[in-house]
Amino acid sequence: MTFTLTDEASCEEEVRKSRFLALAAPVSSVEAAVAFIERVSVPTATHNCWAWKLGNQYRFNDDGEPGGTAGRPILAAIEGQDCDQVVVVVIRWYGGIKLGTGGLMRAYGGCAARCLQQADKQPLVLRQDFRFACTYAEWPLIKARLATLAVVVLDEEYQALEIALRIAIEPQRRDEVATLLANVSSGRIVLSAL
Repeated sequence: MTFTLTDEASCEEEVRKSRFLALAAPVSSVEAAVAFIERVSVPTATHNCWAWKLGNQYRFNDDGEPGGTAGRPILAAIEGQDCDQVVVVVIRWYGGIKLGTGGLMRAYGGCAARCLQQADKQPLVLRQDFRFACTYAEWPLIKARLATLAVVVLDEEYQALEIALRIAIEPQRRDEVATLLANVSSGRIVLSAL
C-alpha cells in the first residue's frame, strides 16, 4: 500500500558537526512541490538538497554535493517508506568535517527516512482521470453529487455553452459516476477516460 503525508513534517540531526534538517510535505502537483522547495530552502545554508515523487514522475537535486550523494538517497527514502505525492528537502549546514560520498548518502537518506518515519501518514487513494462536459444549469447538481462520491475535480474549462471538466475517480466508483451523469442529463453526458 502506498502512503502520503497528512501534514508537513521535520527531523533534525547532527552528523560529525554538520547539521541536517529534513522537511517533508504532501503535494498534489509539480507546481506544489516546487513551491514547497522554494519556501523552505535556506539561502544561507551550505546545501538545500531535495527530491519529490508524484506517481511515475520524480525529480531530485544534489545542490552542489557530489553527484548522487544527496538527491538520489532522499528519493530512495521516499520510495523506501512507500510514499507518493511527497516532497522532501534536506538542508545541510557544513560543520567542517568531510563525510565522504558514503557518509553523505547515509546522512541525507537517513535524515529523510527518519523524517518520513515520524510523519503522520494516510493511505493514498489511487484515482483515474476522466472527462465530461455538462451545461451550466447541470453543473451545480452534478458538483454536489460528485462530492458525495469522493470525486476530485481537477480542471474546469468554461466554454460558450458548456463546462468541460476533468475529474479523478477511484476505479471502483467509475460505473457509479457514469450512471449519475447519465441520469442527470437523460443519457446525454458520457464519461470518457483520459
